[in-house]
Amino acid sequence: MSDLSLISLFRVAVPNTWFRSLLLLVLLGGVPALLPAAQAQIVDDSTKNRYGARTTFILREADMMRGDTVGRMIDTTLTRLPQNRYWVHDSAFYQDLGNFGTASRHLLWQPNTQIGARLGRNVFDRYVRDASTIPYYDTRSPYTFFRFHQGNPYEQIFELGYTRSLKKDLNVGFAYERFGSNKAVAVTNTRAGQVEHSNFLLFVRYQTPDDRYHLMANLTTARHRAVEQGGIVPLLTDTLEGTDGTKIDLSKLFDYQREEVRLTNAVNRDDRDQVHIAHTYRLLGRGLTAYHIADWTRRQNKYFDDQPIVTQSAIAGRQGTFRYDVRRFSNTITDDRADFRQIENTVGVMGNSPTVAYRLYGKQRTYSLESRSRKGSNTITVEELNYTTDATQFFLGGTAGFRYKEFSIETSGEVKVPEQFKDIIRIKRTEYILRGATDLGPVRVDGLITSYTPTLTEQRFEGNHDTWNNNFDNTQVQQVRGLVNQKLGNQHLQLVGTFANITNLVYYNEQAVPEQLDNARLVLSLTAQHKFNVGHLFVDNQATYTGVTGGTEGLRFPRLVGESRVYYQGYVFKKALFGQFGVQTYFQSRWKPYDYNPTTQQFFFQDHFTIRNTPIADVFLSADIKTVNVFFKMAYVNQFLPQSGYFTTPYYAGLPRRLQFGIRWQFFN
Repeated sequence: MSDLSLISLFRVAVPNTWFRSLLLLVLLGGVPALLPAAQAQIVDDSTKNRYGARTTFILREADMMRGDTVGRMIDTTLTRLPQNRYWVHDSAFYQDLGNFGTASRHLLWQPNTQIGARLGRNVFDRYVRDASTIPYYDTRSPYTFFRFHQGNPYEQIFELGYTRSLKKDLNVGFAYERFGSNKAVAVTNTRAGQVEHSNFLLFVRYQTPDDRYHLMANLTTARHRAVEQGGIVPLLTDTLEGTDGTKIDLSKLFDYQREEVRLTNAVNRDDRDQVHIAHTYRLLGRGLTAYHIADWTRRQNKYFDDQPIVTQSAIAGRQGTFRYDVRRFSNTITDDRADFRQIENTVGVMGNSPTVAYRLYGKQRTYSLESRSRKGSNTITVEELNYTTDATQFFLGGTAGFRYKEFSIETSGEVKVPEQFKDIIRIKRTEYILRGATDLGPVRVDGLITSYTPTLTEQRFEGNHDTWNNNFDNTQVQQVRGLVNQKLGNQHLQLVGTFANITNLVYYNEQAVPEQLDNARLVLSLTAQHKFNVGHLFVDNQATYTGVTGGTEGLRFPRLVGESRVYYQGYVFKKALFGQFGVQTYFQSRWKPYDYNPTTQQFFFQDHFTIRNTPIADVFLSADIKTVNVFFKMAYVNQFLPQSGYFTTPYYAGLPRRLQFGIRWQFFN
């Protein structure tokens, strides 16, 4: 991926000629000529547009399941525009490999909320759309969304979306997204690509004129390709003499292009296709509605490397397990592939009213997983089936809720039906999830109790460098979470406290293979967020403290993760432009992060590499000119103060100082 100008953007972002032409037609207003006629744009006597953000609404599947047909207005604010973690589809805090689009895992505690079969290869999940949460639209005029971000010379994002109502009750649209990043480490040419991602989405929303039947459906395809570098290799000049022998001076590993890495030709691919349909039909008004959700998923994960031999010079002086010394099938090539397919159908009834809501359902899930590896050499291509597994699972579940003024209570539960009737009494083998929550004004308390099996990957894996076949017990989690949300004048305070007890946790140990803990782990986290403003000056501070008891292995988090934004906002040029100027900082306390094994796409526990306190500061300028939003940001402006770089994962350096800019353009006609 090269450093692009807007003029050549379409040629690189959209290499397909016919599809590029279609996107250009959208930007030039050509789509109305390709689709059936819709309601014409209405203007008043002063020729001002009556259509805009206030006439364009977003609805999601969860809204439809609650009986909400209004939705909410689209977001046109500037607050999240320059923040990197909002550029992808999951804005939580993550540990990654230092570059945009690389493998990542949740940095803070997140409980698993899905029971039953799960593939268990999630390092690229945050870059892929969730088919059950994508936005649908209710528009009175055609709506086009365009954004382009460039972090010179590393990150780049291009996204284009278009939707329109063909009739009053029918809305269709599409979205195309492409992003990528260039290598920052061990490359003489910064235009060498490291990550390429493309995602195409087609969606439709329909409701009958009598409002009894509602449909939301989407088709999404995602292609993610990530070059794996294996982390930095310390050179002989990067060591120093200590009292206990030669040690690595980590402060010398920030020469970026001049560094060496362990892998030079390894690639991970994650390809996904998904069709998702949700529709409801009112049988007896809002009190009794039947619904059906169908979901078909296909995933292929592939790791390829035709230079899998790591020399001793690349290993010398660096601690940590990297299992390239084990080669089970081939000494000259690694080509491991997993194909996962799943069909899920959920059928149930529900009711919604201002005070009472309920839902009862049954769910069937059929899945299959095939593992294959190439055996032999580069010239002899012999792909053999390692193993295959498939099954059909059944679930029963429901929800119930009651609301009166500021008081509400919600409960939900789901249980996997045992394959044999006698297994009902085997509680340790039963999979279930129970949730409950209550709201009382500014206070909310919720609880979670769940028992789930390990993922399919944790249970069995066979590849050129790793193999295991495990029979683990279920993992149990009991969690209580309390939230206080209070606003007083220009002060907004939110406190979130979480206590979780985890038993039989399955994790990837220091040998990068799954292991189950014998004793329980207790996780205590406290998050505080405070917002206030003095005139045009705004301050937004957030910090999370996490502590773990019960042992030092298996589960680890930074003690403190914080984020702060201080900015000035207001109008200039006789209110023709609305702008923000400020500083945002991120802080992460000293900790020993998880290491990463690219051959299995798994982060694993390590106890030899410590990341020091990591403050990162950005200076940004954002502007809003009617329907156009732009920003400029100097990222990691404090590089060399006090250090010349930082690590995100053992031997993976974060990006250096760079200039980022972006534009978001929304058309409402």
